[in-house]
Amino acid sequence: MTPIPHCFRRSVRQCENLCQRSLAVGHQYSSLGTQPILCGSIPGLVPKQLRFCRNYVEIMPSVAEGVKIGIQECQHQFRGRRWNCTTLNDNLAIFGPVLDKATRESAFVHAIASAGVAFAVTRACGEGSATICGCDTRHKGPPGEGWKWGGCSEDVEFGSSVSREFADARENRPDARSAMNRQNNEAGRMSLNDNMFLKCKCHGLSGSCEVKTCWWSQPDFRVIGDYMKDKYDSASEMVVEKHKESRGWVETLRPKYNYFKPPTDRDLVYYESSPNFCDPNPVTGSFGTRDRVCNLTSHGIDGCDLLCCGRGHNTRTEKRKEKCHCIFHWCCYVSCQECVRDYDVHTCK
Repeated sequence: MTPIPHCFRRSVRQCENLCQRSLAVGHQYSSLGTQPILCGSIPGLVPKQLRFCRNYVEIMPSVAEGVKIGIQECQHQFRGRRWNCTTLNDNLAIFGPVLDKATRESAFVHAIASAGVAFAVTRACGEGSATICGCDTRHKGPPGEGWKWGGCSEDVEFGSSVSREFADARENRPDARSAMNRQNNEAGRMSLNDNMFLKCKCHGLSGSCEVKTCWWSQPDFRVIGDYMKDKYDSASEMVVEKHKESRGWVETLRPKYNYFKPPTDRDLVYYESSPNFCDPNPVTGSFGTRDRVCNLTSHGIDGCDLLCCGRGHNTRTEKRKEKCHCIFHWCCYVSCQECVRDYDVHTCK
């Protein structure tokens, strides 16, 4: 089976490597698009992806940027869970073998990465960073009472089409994993459509709002992350069915439990159970939870009981410098003193 991580982990990673030499989350990121992207130098591209890269090379940095923000959002959403979306440096498979199985975690990563690509391309088009796309002028409809259309409505359809063409290019096999990946990729992209909102600006003397212009805008990507995290929590477990067609054997997915509402196009699906992620396991890609910081007062998954998998926790005291005794001075600045405070830090055994 060929999960989409090969598309995101290999081809987009190499695309970003050519721009900034590494796909590592955090301070190691530098500006994108500082070097030309040589599509023929990107290993792992299928012919359709290679053609897309050559035809739309100017938006490939936005594709890489979308993968980056998707990974960062994954790490935020799972920061307090046993699997915290850990990435590996200097490894094309940046999540390790975790995404090799058709689990909830794999479903979420596919969805958030696809959404990230669509989001970044859409935003770049609205900002005028690419010449092949721009603002959406198609589906505006009549204005509402007290306002008129103006500004730049973001063309989420174009961004989603880019994500679909590039990310789904490898998902054309008649197997269950490709079907799962296509479903989750599309669910991630549809989250953008579901969360578009009308953004308005007032015009007039002293902000009187005599005239108000509005346009469609994407939300902050954190909204998309929260939305997809809810989808992760309610993901539908599926079973694999095989049947023969004229082209040969084909695998499809159906809901495992008939008494639950079947998944829609906006829902995440999976068909393999997740490991518990409590202990290190190079086969599953689990790093375990040893030495992870836990919340002593929480009864949730980030609490020491659950995050540490019943092994207990250690406590140490850390001294931290903080600003304190801040005073506002007219006009207009704030002066603060620096205080040292003791904090208890709890980590899993």
